[in-house]
Amino acid sequence: MEQGNTAFVLFSAALVLLMTPGLAFFYGGLVKAKSVVSMMMLSFGSLALIAVLWVLYGYAITFADVGDVGWIGIPHIIGIDTAALGLAAQVADAAAPAGSIPELAFVAFQATFAIITVALISGAIADRAKFGAWMVFAGLWATLVYFPVAGWVFNFTPEDDGGWIVDKLGAIDFAGGTAVHINAGAAALALAIVLGKRFGFSKGIMQPHNVPLTLIGASLLWFGWFGFNAGSQLAADGVAALAVVNTIAAPAAAMLGWITVEKIRHGKGTSIGAASGVIAGLVAITPAVASVEPVWAIVLGLISGVVCALAIDMKFSFGFDDSLDVVGIHLVGGVIGTLAIGVFGTGVGALFGFGFGQLWAQLIGAGAVLIYSFVMALVIGFAIEKTMGFRVRAEDEIAGIDTVVHGEEAYAFARGKD
Repeated sequence: MEQGNTAFVLFSAALVLLMTPGLAFFYGGLVKAKSVVSMMMLSFGSLALIAVLWVLYGYAITFADVGDVGWIGIPHIIGIDTAALGLAAQVADAAAPAGSIPELAFVAFQATFAIITVALISGAIADRAKFGAWMVFAGLWATLVYFPVAGWVFNFTPEDDGGWIVDKLGAIDFAGGTAVHINAGAAALALAIVLGKRFGFSKGIMQPHNVPLTLIGASLLWFGWFGFNAGSQLAADGVAALAVVNTIAAPAAAMLGWITVEKIRHGKGTSIGAASGVIAGLVAITPAVASVEPVWAIVLGLISGVVCALAIDMKFSFGFDDSLDVVGIHLVGGVIGTLAIGVFGTGVGALFGFGFGQLWAQLIGAGAVLIYSFVMALVIGFAIEKTMGFRVRAEDEIAGIDTVVHGEEAYAFARGKD
């Protein structure tokens, strides 16, 4: 066991876990004041539920053929034995895919990916979703979609380089452009369709209630993203260092691209636009963080900032209400970053004379995840809507759902209460 790499992965896991509360702040500031508790609880609820499911069976589904720590979940789901049920606290130093860290460190690191992916989806249904219905959706979607899809990308084995998308298809996804961002963005689009539009939905009518809260959330997300990207190397080495530099450069460039679009279109570059640009750049660089040089990371950041700033208006053109632009940022940004590898990825990009084979592989991988996630989320979402109901009552939505759903108010002191 290599202690330096183990410490690096464990610290990276802590950084990625911080991203989910950071996302709660980011999303919470963007909704109206009487829905902020509900919005933030969708993220915290995801953290609680998916962490438990990951230990019970999520890791076993995603990494069915990896390692010897059989008590983490139910290996292969069929053929259960007592050790597989978690009744024996067997802690082994079984090597993780990188070969130099305990498998349990890898279990913890990948758990945080599952948590944040599910939480990302919630931004599409802000101001109108029942908490209980969301928790049912989160559990089903994680089980039927995230765990298998993560296996397609991250399931490293001693014999293979990854799941079928990475190993068999040959696509490159270093830290989750497909498994995390395209996956969550496609599911967000499906849920936006299932729940329908908010009352009063129109361009400019829904304004963020707390800009500083959103900026704090964006800052925490950027901070945690260093663990997300660099930690995916599973070793504190030169590749991780490249990932850190690119995780600085790309979102910074994306911020500049986004606020430039705002300035040209609306005459002002906003702080919300700056924060959104940072997230767009982080999303885009995620799959490509080890495949592009820093200068090209800047190019990728600029492209993602500009395109995502334009893409968020798609919901008005196509008539779906993606409340907090999960589709425009995560789905679009994830596709941009995934395809960019085939264009100017080091040693594979068509721009450097390596042909279009890599671009084709990237396109198939992105398309497979997008279609599977969208269809499954649509089916799960409609099933919940037709049974227990997914959307709150109209009068509750108009008044603000915090007190109805959670019995709390974020800013009760504003009315003179203690």
